Amino acid sequence: MIKKRMGLVKILVVLLGLGILNSCKTAKEEVPAKKLKQPNIIVLLCDDLGYGDLSSFGHPFIETPNLDALAESGIKLTSFYSAAPVCSPSRIGLLTGRSPNRAGLYDFIVGGNKKREDLKDLVHLRAEEETIPALLKEVGYSTCLVGKWHGSSLFNSEEQPQPDHFGFEHWFATHNNAAPTHKNPSNFVRNGTQVGQLEGFSSQLIVDEAIGWLDKKEGDNPFFLEVAFHEPHEPIASPERLVKKYMEFTDIREEAEFFANVENVDIAVGRLLDYLKKQGLDSNTLVVFTSDNGPETLNRYPKAKRSFGSPGDLKGMKLWTTEAGFRVPCIINWLGKETYNGTTDAIVSSLDFLPTFSELAGAGLPQKKLDGQSIASFLKTGAIERQKPLVWSFYNALNEHVVAMRNGDWKIMAQLKTEEGYLPKILNVHRGNEALVKNAELSDFVLYNLKEDVAESQEVSKKHPELFREMKVDLVREYKELLDDSHIWARN
Repeated sequence: MIKKRMGLVKILVVLLGLGILNSCKTAKEEVPAKKLKQPNIIVLLCDDLGYGDLSSFGHPFIETPNLDALAESGIKLTSFYSAAPVCSPSRIGLLTGRSPNRAGLYDFIVGGNKKREDLKDLVHLRAEEETIPALLKEVGYSTCLVGKWHGSSLFNSEEQPQPDHFGFEHWFATHNNAAPTHKNPSNFVRNGTQVGQLEGFSSQLIVDEAIGWLDKKEGDNPFFLEVAFHEPHEPIASPERLVKKYMEFTDIREEAEFFANVENVDIAVGRLLDYLKKQGLDSNTLVVFTSDNGPETLNRYPKAKRSFGSPGDLKGMKLWTTEAGFRVPCIINWLGKETYNGTTDAIVSSLDFLPTFSELAGAGLPQKKLDGQSIASFLKTGAIERQKPLVWSFYNALNEHVVAMRNGDWKIMAQLKTEEGYLPKILNVHRGNEALVKNAELSDFVLYNLKEDVAESQEVSKKHPELFREMKVDLVREYKELLDDSHIWARN
């Protein structure tokens, strides 16, 4: 009798075990279905593309039909801001959702380990910073970077964290610019291995790599792909057939080369979009196109002889804290999903990408303070209410007002003054100049109404004295908070 009971118990245990196993299997099988709701995410990031360099943003000659079509069926943002008016800080801000000053990125990153007094040789994206690909990878995303990295002074070195440390499973990148030019570059590294001489133009080569990676990707889990174009940053090189096309609009060959350079990016974007459509990946893929900062100034340095980028109606250029330095074109199109469609002047920042992508993917957020906010609801409505103003502090600005803040329709800017005079241009903040920077006080405030005066041509502080006082108080508070949380570099 006891033996018979033991036999029944064994059978019940086996059946119960099978039930448990089946329920576990069912739960696991439901995960892919849940993941299908997570969007694929592609960030297309140009280098030095000006606010007025796309035909959909008003350029009279450059043809960008693929990007124009993306804007026509998606969201065209006319008040979109990068995190900084220069490359490395802007890119780090995009990846982390934090003002680049917090990460210690105050200017572009130099390459190599030659010691400098300003300690710029130490600057890199530090290991403790959390990024978009790392967060998305935790919730099942495959991740890839192709193009420009510019996040470490020691590129492809074990002495500093590289793209894979920050969540990029596959990376095909250069430290900074494609060299010797966009044509036949020889400085790409793939997952730590130097690639050598390549044939073709950088914009097409990195799209080739992206498509190749997508072809080899296993499983139906979502992906995050950053396509970081080198164009139209110098040293520019463009297909001759496109250069000849634009010689109809200018007598200057270098200008035609610039125009052709931008169209070559558009062609590359078109190839990637066509691939997504053919592979059925256009049913749930969020595509974002933008630039890291405003256009380079023609002949600012010897190799900038093809820098014919346009700021449109905005004041300044790259390296300025006026609008053209960091107000850049942006297009968002959630392929396969119904979203807001049209042109909007809503204030959005590249700092918003991390919290937005995390929300859409069901990922967590970093423990460190963020400066961006999720725009997930904006994608549906086209409206957004910013939780805090946007603040920029760029100590090496070409204009005098190195600190700027936008809040609603208004923008306030200020210089920094020390006991000896105005703060000199600073390339990096380190122990040697920390006291100088932190003791400098905001001064010479100016106020602009960007809704009425996008060109920042009329200073209006005297017309709006009460608002001006409030904006000054706000800027002092926001700048102090940012300065107190900024990373300070030290040799040891």
